Amino acid sequence: MGMPPGASGRDQVLASVRRALGRKGEAPEPEAVTARLARPQQNTIPMRAQLQQPELTELFLSMAADAQATVVRLPSRERVPAAVADFCREHGLSAQAVIAPASPLADLDWSTGGVAVETRAVRSGDPVALATAAAGIAETGTLALLSGPENPVTGNFLPDNHLVVLEERDLLGTPEDLWAMLRERGLPLPRTVNWITGPSRSGDIEMTMLMGAHGPIRLHILFVDAGSGA
Repeated sequence: MGMPPGASGRDQVLASVRRALGRKGEAPEPEAVTARLARPQQNTIPMRAQLQQPELTELFLSMAADAQATVVRLPSRERVPAAVADFCREHGLSAQAVIAPASPLADLDWSTGGVAVETRAVRSGDPVALATAAAGIAETGTLALLSGPENPVTGNFLPDNHLVVLEERDLLGTPEDLWAMLRERGLPLPRTVNWITGPSRSGDIEMTMLMGAHGPIRLHILFVDAGSGA
């Protein structure tokens, strides 16, 4: 059966797939698909990620370290400016950082740490940029960053040093748990979810691991302990 005049390339590809499967026309959405979307089922969860606190935190910290991220634990969000100043001092950087204008971190008292903060879009080569993670995944030591005004996607790839604030209360066992958390909180799916496990790296050139190949050289996690009253 031929395609109607003006059919797009996508239509032609889908028509070819239907012909190969022996289907005629566009089949209605199967009831099973509709039911699964309405009532998502949990996938198999590895035993390693089925933990409670404090083991969940210990696993996340261990896996993040294995991925060559560095982590500092803080008693409250108010200690973030001082922790950023410590990071800059440790790596011989000027005490300055870039934060998205809509970031909740912009409301912190940065004078306490002596850090000069610019609220603007991150540019390539910025020494330090800060972001906030929607969740941390203990299974792999991964950070989940949701795109939006608070965390523009470019901020995850352009700075030399990526500093990310993660609240212990947002720690999850597996990646699948993120979708459940978003549904429970009534949050819409973002345009992009960036899963970040350690700093950027590549071993494509002569099998030599090169840090910062496609993004930040360092990933530094500012881990805010739960129950701090912050």
